[in-house]
Amino acid sequence: MSDSATKLPVKNETAPAPAPTGGRHWSPFETMRNEMDRLFDAFDAGRSRGDLTRPSFDFGWPRETVFGGGMPAVDVAEKDGEYEITAELPGLDEKDVEVKLANGMLTIKGEKKEEKEERGKDYYQSERRFGSFMRSFPVPQGVDREKIDANFAKGVLTVRLPKTTEARAEEKKIDVKPA
Repeated sequence: MSDSATKLPVKNETAPAPAPTGGRHWSPFETMRNEMDRLFDAFDAGRSRGDLTRPSFDFGWPRETVFGGGMPAVDVAEKDGEYEITAELPGLDEKDVEVKLANGMLTIKGEKKEEKEERGKDYYQSERRFGSFMRSFPVPQGVDREKIDANFAKGVLTVRLPKTTEARAEEKKIDVKPA
């Protein structure tokens, strides 16, 4: 040790340390258990024993809005003569979206890359956000695979899967009679 170090006196007290507020001793395991109990209480909030709905957690964490862990909204509908898949993809361009048909599955993939730079007199701000998604749908029998069409406009992807003429002819409306 260097000779220039300053020595400080060390006090040795024999009196016991004061008890924490409330007279209870702090225990890290008890603190952890209390936090776990609080988490499970939040999990069970609003549920009865027979209710099997998923609980919703709201921890106040910021949510990623650019496909980070989430999926874009997708609607699938059967219309006259075709099936239609509509996906909301805000902020994407058609070059960022891929639609592929393979092994009886229609797959929609997309990736968003957003970069923002701002320079001021005494600051520089740079942000990057990336997110991707992939959704696959089984293609029903009776779809004319050669005529599948995809259009992208104003952040909405629309994929049309026309039915074959045989599939349209097989459709039959059945009347419902009272018992």
